Amino acid sequence: MPQLSLFWWQKYGTLAQMAQAAVALLGFVAILFQINEIRANTRAASARQAFLGYTDLAFRNPKFSAPDYDMIKAGSRDELVQYESFVSYFLYACEEVLAAFAGESEWQASCDYDLKLHLPFLCDQDVTEPAYLKTYGVDTQRWVKASMKSASVSPPDCKLGKT
Repeated sequence: MPQLSLFWWQKYGTLAQMAQAAVALLGFVAILFQINEIRANTRAASARQAFLGYTDLAFRNPKFSAPDYDMIKAGSRDELVQYESFVSYFLYACEEVLAAFAGESEWQASCDYDLKLHLPFLCDQDVTEPAYLKTYGVDTQRWVKASMKSASVSPPDCKLGKT
């Protein structure tokens, strides 16, 4: 029997079948975009919630949000532990918002503004407990170190310099 010459669509399916496959592929791509968008929105909501929690904590603890570190250090052990937890929560909240809103400079500025007040404590921690800063991400470690350098906070006194 002689071989009939097939048109290209006969070889690969009808036009309707190809259109159906293209629509299915577009639908799959749309679902992937949607999943990615949901993930980004969830991360943003979580970061906002963490920062809101920090803001509430700062409001309820003004002695920690605008600290006199020398006074806290000279005070009770409990107060020092509370302050360390306060700073830890602050760093965690900033880590979250800076990762979720990487392109939005107002979040960076907000975290920079609050970080400056805690640099003497972080410098002191870096000297006495070097593992403390290592509990945070590499970006947060770099950010804290760069902030210490730009504010002229360095051992042994770990005091805020004139900037």
